[in-house]
Amino acid sequence: MPSVSRRKFFSVASSSAAVGATTLQQLRFPALRAEDTKLDNSMVRFRPEIEPLVKMLEDTPREKIIDAATALIRSGTSYRELLSALFLAGIRNVQPRPSVGFKFHSVLVVNSAHQASIAAKNESRWLPLLWAIDYFKSAQATDVKEGNWTMAAVNENRLPTASQSLIALDQAMDQWDETAADAAAAQAARVATSSQLLDIMARNAARDFRSIGHKSIYVAGAFRLLGVIGWEHSEPVMRSLAYAILNHSGEGNPSKSDSEADRAGRRNWELIRDIPDNWLAGRHDSTATLRVLQGLRELSPIDSSAMIVEMLSKEIHPRSIYDGILLASSELVTRQPAIVPLHAVTTSNALHYLFHSVSDDSLRRWLLLQNASFVAHFREAAKSREKLPEKHLDELIGSSNARTTIDGIFANVHRDRASAAEEILQFLDAGGNAESLIGTARELVFLKGSDSHDYKLSSAAIEDFYAMDPRWRNRYLAGCSYLLHGSSEKTTALADKVLANSI
Repeated sequence: MPSVSRRKFFSVASSSAAVGATTLQQLRFPALRAEDTKLDNSMVRFRPEIEPLVKMLEDTPREKIIDAATALIRSGTSYRELLSALFLAGIRNVQPRPSVGFKFHSVLVVNSAHQASIAAKNESRWLPLLWAIDYFKSAQATDVKEGNWTMAAVNENRLPTASQSLIALDQAMDQWDETAADAAAAQAARVATSSQLLDIMARNAARDFRSIGHKSIYVAGAFRLLGVIGWEHSEPVMRSLAYAILNHSGEGNPSKSDSEADRAGRRNWELIRDIPDNWLAGRHDSTATLRVLQGLRELSPIDSSAMIVEMLSKEIHPRSIYDGILLASSELVTRQPAIVPLHAVTTSNALHYLFHSVSDDSLRRWLLLQNASFVAHFREAAKSREKLPEKHLDELIGSSNARTTIDGIFANVHRDRASAAEEILQFLDAGGNAESLIGTARELVFLKGSDSHDYKLSSAAIEDFYAMDPRWRNRYLAGCSYLLHGSSEKTTALADKVLANSI
């Protein structure tokens, strides 16, 4: 259990009462046999106030889950309770193997769905969470087919001492030792601060390019969710993070090799020594932003980070550099509106969050360099799939259509993405209401989105739009629009069902 002082530090709004007998009667569950109530001591179990709700999500068939979740909401189950149960159910039931992706997107997408919910209109606020619950059931079924993995209970006999837990965790992660890392993560979650744990997890998640950025996405999303659902759930979350981060795709132990996936990360620890001590006191420079964007079109992962060090040495503010990195990730989407460039956007969003959240200054410098290296990795990975046409965001010209409207823009999205991007740029540059445009984009994801990447991309792009210098943000969003949904697309069956039985 966390200490009293840490509970106060990490306090969040109190959850409403746990699911009671009346709620269960309303759900009309099938009769429960005595043998079905026996606890599986080999399986990790959550705190008693959330365990029954997690079990409901796990055990209810997919075809009944939306009705069951809707009944719970109507009976008083809070948003926070349902969000907590969903995240923990994914952690316990869906294995981050063979990659931290595929079916594990059911866990990765929870934070993105939450971001979408809190930004939505009141009448749409439940839709992202209900979609994510349905998506979890699909991933759970896939996991059953692949061996029915379940997170085991922690082995208390393997735990390091409390005073040695952070050192043990750091060493186990460095050596890619899953067994030792699991025990150390469990103990560290009981005694360490969130800042200490975030620094360790961020450093290890961002060190390699395996799983195309999903490790960093998971760390950023998990820590953000713990701030909502409560730090009391940190132990299984830290164990899950350690397990996911140590995925190395069936290769030999990376600590004993020199793989391309690890090379830039190791080199960047050397490069940060050349960053001046006053690196946060530089000047904002749009020319530097443009130079980063142009450099990331051709430089190697290591040369990309070397470019960043040179600019910091010339007293360029990291904000101007980060704008260039985010623009480069968006530009990749315009050049190839597909899965790899999409992850350049979502990974940059995660690394950007980690950059602003970690406490260690050296780690912050390194994360900035790693983000530049990752964008170069994504560019090369995209090239290996198909040709990258020469489309440049800094040369994008807004539409000349003076009658451009939000409805007209989203009628074009999906049918003519290039024209829609130009219209978005023209609309925003002319002073159009960005909030209305973004609100419509979110609503269309709720109605038309059928994949986790719809939520991940839209939540990441909208968040970073607001984080950027106004000079560049409109072009950034125009580039990302190549992967947004349009009004001409078909509304999903799930959205139709939820809207027909409006909560």
